[in-house]
Amino acid sequence: MNSKKKLIAGNWKMNGGLAANEALLKAIIAGLGDGAACDVAVAVPAPYLAQVQSLTFGSAVAVASQDVSQHEAGAFTGEMSVAMLKDFGVRYALVGHSERRQYHGESDVVVAEKAQRALAAGLTPIICVGETLQEREAGQTEAVVKRQLAAVIHLNGHCISEVVVAYEPVWAIGTGRTASPEQAQAVHAVLRAQLSAASEHADRIRLLYGGSMNAANAAQLLAQPDIDGGLVGGASLKAPDFLQIIAAAR
Repeated sequence: MNSKKKLIAGNWKMNGGLAANEALLKAIIAGLGDGAACDVAVAVPAPYLAQVQSLTFGSAVAVASQDVSQHEAGAFTGEMSVAMLKDFGVRYALVGHSERRQYHGESDVVVAEKAQRALAAGLTPIICVGETLQEREAGQTEAVVKRQLAAVIHLNGHCISEVVVAYEPVWAIGTGRTASPEQAQAVHAVLRAQLSAASEHADRIRLLYGGSMNAANAAQLLAQPDIDGGLVGGASLKAPDFLQIIAAAR
């Protein structure tokens, strides 16, 4: 197993409120005490970036955005540029989450362009890849995730070692179904091989698992040789659960 620090990133999705955010983050920061053995981040809805920047200042918790525009500035109503995100101390940006691909029609090319924009500005993109249940049952898992990642590598080959990749089987997101540690490891190994072919520094790249990781299954998943952390959904909204996952990431 490589020696890089694991990363546990919580994705709040469209959840939260001023009072709830404050209570959650204060509990997480208090629970971390002097810090964590892994890196920790929370991806929060855009309206709360300022609040979360303030609440996490000086703590072990980094701020992530749930999206980023592939455009630098201009007439793109509702979009957030990397420069805007950096104003709020954002360190990571989720790119190509399955919900963005599904509900907003984001193509592999758009995802690659967003990753490129983030990298150019010094933000770390967390690039999400994953297959639907239909694709898995048709035996297409490997082809789908390799296609999604290939688009990112094609556009960002020279600095691909600066990204984070999250494997999130769509059939296991918010469904309570989880890929077994062996299923998850098999896909992570495919992604690691693909990255190794593209970069001599592929061992630096953290591969996260992002399909219903929770306090009960985190330790088994994180023990796999190519799983370097987690992209955590619902469990990141409960401080005790999120802290338990962080504690498992050693």
